Amino acid sequence: MKIYLLRHGRTAYNAEHRYQGHRDIPLSGEGEAELVQADFSPQVVYVSPLRRARRTAECLFPAARQSVVEALIEMDFGAFEGRNYLEMEDDPEYRAWVDGGCNGRCPGGEDRPEFCRRVCAAFEELVEQAAAPQELVVVAHGGVLMALMERFALPERGYFDWEAPNGGGYVLDWDAGLWQSSRKLRLLERVRYTKGGVSC
Repeated sequence: MKIYLLRHGRTAYNAEHRYQGHRDIPLSGEGEAELVQADFSPQVVYVSPLRRARRTAECLFPAARQSVVEALIEMDFGAFEGRNYLEMEDDPEYRAWVDGGCNGRCPGGEDRPEFCRRVCAAFEELVEQAAAPQELVVVAHGGVLMALMERFALPERGYFDWEAPNGGGYVLDWDAGLWQSSRKLRLLERVRYTKGGVSC
């Protein structure tokens, strides 16, 4: 079984380098226009509840039924949401968070370990319950993909090494023996479903 982990298309917040988190920011006009339909058509796509992920799934897989998984929502950045790093460079709470490797709790939000546990538990349940023998497709957020790839992907890399482009992500191979022994998935390729985007 192939597993596709895909990031939503571009938003205005992406262009302005703003933390989106739980804010329900739509795709920008440019972001939606650059998405292209994927070269396969799954029956079901598992999506974050936020509209930027759901609209991306509609563009990539127009015939697929969407199954919303609440736990696949992006990390809750609390008081940092809606702001970018330039606006917060003198904010002591933001500086402390960054200096701590972005692991601590965002004021009014989540910490990264808590976020990763939430996302990884939801994904593991999806894999265990996957009914389709061909593929499992998830359309969510950059942080969600980084958490999942850090925990489950081979080769093993750190959280920030798995940053995916908007409209792109990863294809992983599910092998029953490897999954049962170590809960690991082998990376097959990187993909991007945007105009001019290529698998790499």
